[in-house]
Amino acid sequence: MPAKQKDVKIEKVLSFLNEIGIDVVEKELEDTFLPGLSLGSNCIYIDYDKLLYPGDILHEAGHLAVTTSSERKLVGSSEMSPEWPTQSEEIAAILWSFAAANHLQLPLDFVFHPNGYKGDSDWFISNFSNKNYIGLPFLEWIGLTLSDDRALKEGKEAFPVMQKWLRD
Repeated sequence: MPAKQKDVKIEKVLSFLNEIGIDVVEKELEDTFLPGLSLGSNCIYIDYDKLLYPGDILHEAGHLAVTTSSERKLVGSSEMSPEWPTQSEEIAAILWSFAAANHLQLPLDFVFHPNGYKGDSDWFISNFSNKNYIGLPFLEWIGLTLSDDRALKEGKEAFPVMQKWLRD
């Protein structure tokens, strides 16, 4: 995908990330875990010439979003814990990206494409579409969203609606 030929879905994602305070920096990248993507201090680096799966942008944003604000500044540096992200944060990033796809009205296979998630994309789509929200207790615990019961008690909307997009 040539750098200047960003499609409507990518533009929608980039606008959303700008709104919630996650910077996106266009940068030439060498080999990365996800083609054309890397994380830095509160930002996502994108090499549009190497980007294969634009939905991965939301997954990477999810990693930043569920990380504490103090740790977000350390992402991509030697100061960041080698254990980051934890398994809880990984699952939370996956669920966060589902909420973001819903919010942006993007098809779920945009994020959960067949070449990602260790072959479990269909499993995530099936579970999340059936409201089996693996990771919801963690997202609720860090203050980003509400379960059905809590939303009902507080008179607010439940997940996949987010109360806020970034962890404090």
